[in-house]
Amino acid sequence: MSAIEKAPPMSASEPAKALWISTVAFTLCFAVWTIFAIIGIRIKQDLGLNEAEFGLLVGTPVLTGSVVRIVLGIWTGRYGGRLVYTLTMLAAALATFLLSYAQTYTQMLIAGLGVGLAGGSFAVGVAYVSPFFPADKQGTALGIFGAGNVGAAVTKFAAPFVLIAWGWQAVAQIWAVGLALMAIVFWFTTTDDPAFRLRRERGVASKSLAEEFAPLQNVQVWRFSLYYFFAFGGFVALSLWLPRYLVGVYDFNLETAGMIAAAYSIPGSIFRAFGGVLSDKKGARSVMYAMFAVSAVATLVLSLPASAITPAIFIVVIFVLGFFMSLGKAAVYKHIPAYYPENVGAVGGIVGMMGGLGGFILPITFGLLKDMTGLWSSCFLLLFAIVAISLIWMHLSVKQLSRQGHSAPVAAT
Repeated sequence: MSAIEKAPPMSASEPAKALWISTVAFTLCFAVWTIFAIIGIRIKQDLGLNEAEFGLLVGTPVLTGSVVRIVLGIWTGRYGGRLVYTLTMLAAALATFLLSYAQTYTQMLIAGLGVGLAGGSFAVGVAYVSPFFPADKQGTALGIFGAGNVGAAVTKFAAPFVLIAWGWQAVAQIWAVGLALMAIVFWFTTTDDPAFRLRRERGVASKSLAEEFAPLQNVQVWRFSLYYFFAFGGFVALSLWLPRYLVGVYDFNLETAGMIAAAYSIPGSIFRAFGGVLSDKKGARSVMYAMFAVSAVATLVLSLPASAITPAIFIVVIFVLGFFMSLGKAAVYKHIPAYYPENVGAVGGIVGMMGGLGGFILPITFGLLKDMTGLWSSCFLLLFAIVAISLIWMHLSVKQLSRQGHSAPVAAT
């Protein structure tokens, strides 16, 4: 039984308000989290960085945003999403503003760690939003919330023009102010989630860390984490890497590269909500199969030598890949409140952390592969390998569950 079914009555508009304000906040957080995808290219030019150093720069915020997710998820259960979400946004805004004063590569990496706190907001939002909705609506609700990934496209569309007009420092300052204002709006327009209110009213003691992390002994959690490593981690990695890829392969200018990269980011974000609806209606397992099958074909095509793929074909395939990855992101998170309703913060945090780590590790690996092989398309060959492993593991697990006659709370493994 979900928290909404046990908690004291709330107004009819409360769930919708919590969902939409949280989604807008996550959009701005994601815009800040991926800020190096654009300003990092100018910084690379200014500091003369190689591809691996550039990959580390754009991946550093992703590292913080990934690792901190499990901590923020647990804190959300203990102190409430409204407080934790607000403080997370304020801390990330401060770090982003200070980034504009960084002058050396080391200073930028340190500032990037603070900027990454914005990415941790995902775990807070999942744990905050899901208790407002019954089980049969959580896939849709979390899909809508996750569509805040479109913040990456906001940065790709707007940041190049701000950068050209006033410099990369202005991008950091404007994005920081916007996030700080959003934190204030969030605090004054939202309420505590039903699960937290119920615990507070009943005086329920917080779980011990051992209780919080108990589900992590289940290999199923780590399987979900691998799925999210590709679906979300791959999305973030490509969001960060595509502008550099387009400039390097097709010799586009920064503005054009940012716009084309957004053509990948937008469907990879907005259609996450559609993935949530499909997961509620058709079952998350079916959505996952479709995501892996299409992603395997798309990444295999993109693994061909870059010279063999025209810009038009590249854009179309990336658009398709982003669309199906967005469906998969929603399907993975459909599982968590269904299988682990009492541990959404911890399980959602660890799955989100692994997905975020994909966004950190993959851009660095992309840069290393490019430096080692000289092949731009090597990044897509790596993604194909991850897809293939995930698909095989999922299919073997489904067959095993079928043989054992196990049922699932959602139509997924």
